[in-house]
Amino acid sequence: MSSTSQSFHIAIDGPVSAGKGTISRLVAQRLGFLYVDTGAMYRMTALLALQNDASFNEEKTLIQLLKKSSMKMRNPNEEEKDGRLTTVFLEDEDVSWKIRTEEVSSGSSQVAVLPKVREILVEKQREIAQGQNVIMEGRDITYRVLPDADLKIYLTGSDVVRAKRRMLQLQAKGENVSFDEVYEELAIRDQRDMSRETDPLKIVDDAWVIDTSDLSIEQVVDLIVAKVHVLQSTP
Repeated sequence: MSSTSQSFHIAIDGPVSAGKGTISRLVAQRLGFLYVDTGAMYRMTALLALQNDASFNEEKTLIQLLKKSSMKMRNPNEEEKDGRLTTVFLEDEDVSWKIRTEEVSSGSSQVAVLPKVREILVEKQREIAQGQNVIMEGRDITYRVLPDADLKIYLTGSDVVRAKRRMLQLQAKGENVSFDEVYEELAIRDQRDMSRETDPLKIVDDAWVIDTSDLSIEQVVDLIVAKVHVLQSTP
């Protein structure tokens, strides 16, 4: 079991557009857990950089900005059912959609390679999980943030399927992007995530690997919920 007997922790890692966010949100709804979108914290860091005319690789500047900035997140309320997976606040401003642009997406994977930035955000993520049932997804959750999680999952999918999903997401928000553009950006992000020196994207030995390429979102959610029920009923 996880760090406390009162809480159940689900840790999910995987590459971009493997379905982590949508699936985690739905699992959280089914189980009554808090969904923690760790990627949103790196996106907010990238947004902070943009708002303060800082480069994505200026680690000292970003650390100063993070230390004096307030980051909060919660499950969306009834008035926020607009397609978002989580509601995130930066300095009490709802930036749930501001952090979903391609510019911020690219910046988030760049700031994520900075060791001190990761250190600060990992600590914030652990604090959120303390003493409550959570499902947390990102790139290093299974071994860095929640190494003692009750259930560790690695969600993946083929490059083509993930690029198609990402393209549709962006087009649905009115962004004019082509498949080739999205595929290239996805390949760059995958390479960056897996090759970084600090906390690279990887599959841990005790992770349950789920390939979502040929599965519907509901099928994956059903699999995870069923697994959690089995684990929770096991002494």
